[in-house]
Amino acid sequence: MIPFEVKLTPLVFLDLSLLTMLLLVAFAMLRSRHLFAVVMLSGIYSLLSAAFFVSLDAVDVAFTEAAVGAGISTVLMLGGMLLTSRREKPKMPGRAPVALAAVFATGAALVYATIDMPAFGDPNAPANVAVGQMYVDETPNDIAVPNIVTAVLASYRGFDTLGETMVIFTAGLAVILLLGVGSTRGGRKISDTETKNTGDQ
Repeated sequence: MIPFEVKLTPLVFLDLSLLTMLLLVAFAMLRSRHLFAVVMLSGIYSLLSAAFFVSLDAVDVAFTEAAVGAGISTVLMLGGMLLTSRREKPKMPGRAPVALAAVFATGAALVYATIDMPAFGDPNAPANVAVGQMYVDETPNDIAVPNIVTAVLASYRGFDTLGETMVIFTAGLAVILLLGVGSTRGGRKISDTETKNTGDQ
């Protein structure tokens, strides 16, 4: 076993800053009633997530998040907005105890699950001594691809990558069908929801 000690480096503070900004953007999305603002904030959230993945040395995941989350998903949501109003419908004030309990229970389970996780960068972590090392050792013999990340995405995880591509294709096709052929709003007359005395942000 290689001795490993967690150190507070500038990268740790960068990660904490990115996580803080992610929380702030998520809170702003929950508070906003303007659908356009929510879509733009979701794009910002995806870009911050991509930056966080880069800081974790997961550049391939960061590329996917930036292209799909901040790029294609934002375009699809903007296209979907053509079929609806620009503001969320006014909702009656109240609480949803079941949904709130589900959120807290899920959050508690996720926090509990992180207790047993190895420290970030620990060379003794299972991902570094088992699967990761297998990819490094076996990829040159199994696949004639010099880049290990490309080999993993295109071969070892080929079906997973194909599934992700199909999800984006299906989402794009659904938006096109909703918009209608030759019509910017599917032939429907759309009027924004009245927002009097709702205190929208």
